[in-house]
Amino acid sequence: MTLHRFVLSAVLTAMALTGCTTTAPTTAAMHGDAARPAQSSEWIRSELYFAVGNEDGTGVIDDAQWRSFLDAEVTPRFPDGLTVLDGYGQWRFQQDGRLVRQRAKVLVVLHEGGAKPREDIEAIRLAWKRMTGHESVLWARSAVEVSF
Repeated sequence: MTLHRFVLSAVLTAMALTGCTTTAPTTAAMHGDAARPAQSSEWIRSELYFAVGNEDGTGVIDDAQWRSFLDAEVTPRFPDGLTVLDGYGQWRFQQDGRLVRQRAKVLVVLHEGGAKPREDIEAIRLAWKRMTGHESVLWARSAVEVSF
């Protein structure tokens, strides 16, 4: 081994032994407050997809109509918080293969499991279909761990 390689090797070894190298923590600490748990794995993430306008300009729900629906149907059922995202998607009619492209509102609600939140979400879906005449509101849900 040449003197240069020996010195480089010795310097790198010394740095490793004295803590000059760092590693990132492997997990994040979860913190809570008095009203909410630091961590819970009994929660559900529900996403609801509401069509608010077709690409061809039909079926448009304007911002005032959406806000009114949100205020009347969603917020009273989930007053602690929710998230609304603007989206764009597409789907194909099974009957004739026609492709439909739509603007959408994606409602994300993190909630505890149980019958009451499920009933509330179903009531929101039914209210939207009644208001708009739409056939469906996609509901995707999954178990999540949350931290506040």
